[in-house]
Amino acid sequence: MQQRLPSLLKVPIAFAHRGASAHAQENTLEAFALALRLGATGLETDIWLTKDDEPVLDHDGVVRSLIRKRPIRDVERSDLPVHIPAFADLVSRAGSHFQLSIDVKDPDAFGVIITHAASTGFPLERLWLCYPDAEILHNSLDSRDTVRRVHSTRLNKMPAGPERHAADLQRLGIHVVNMHHSDWTGGLTTLFHRFGILCFAWDIQHETKMTDVLRMGIDGVYSDHVDMMMEVIGRETGQDTMWS
Repeated sequence: MQQRLPSLLKVPIAFAHRGASAHAQENTLEAFALALRLGATGLETDIWLTKDDEPVLDHDGVVRSLIRKRPIRDVERSDLPVHIPAFADLVSRAGSHFQLSIDVKDPDAFGVIITHAASTGFPLERLWLCYPDAEILHNSLDSRDTVRRVHSTRLNKMPAGPERHAADLQRLGIHVVNMHHSDWTGGLTTLFHRFGILCFAWDIQHETKMTDVLRMGIDGVYSDHVDMMMEVIGRETGQDTMWS
């Protein structure tokens, strides 16, 4: 059996991808509530801004009708389908005891998310804001904000190599590198950890893959299958999965 490499977190964060999306309609309040009941310590979602600058939770960013599709950015919040919740709706329904990973779809949304988190009482230190451009991620947030900055990328998008990338993330004040599970190795987690960078892995839908990445020392995992995720984390860490 492969020995588990150390992670920077005592217990990896268990992010329910778009809620418990294997068992409920993704990015709905029902999916998020179910994920928390199943034991997820984090939720993952995507945020777009509406025409009236309301941050709402949806993956594709479009509203479909029988005859056309409209970008959410062109629609008032009040005109969206009822299944698309706003950030405030999530906090009202689920509270704030969980970690929240947000795939920011519009760079204009960074400041709006911070403002809405403050107005709803959601702790900034529980926000993990993900974006594919590390420079924009750095420049879009105040250095005094306690939100966690997450660079979502792939190994093949590091032309200067992972060590140089880790050094750049450290320089920019980026807290996490987030890659597809197939990109990770134990050597890579050890490398990024040496620079103080947390390592997250996404799209883990099978028990064997979940076991593999956890043994690499990964600090956070994303899955549609919350029940499987929690079972494997508990088994591999021997710890209570609550993270605070």
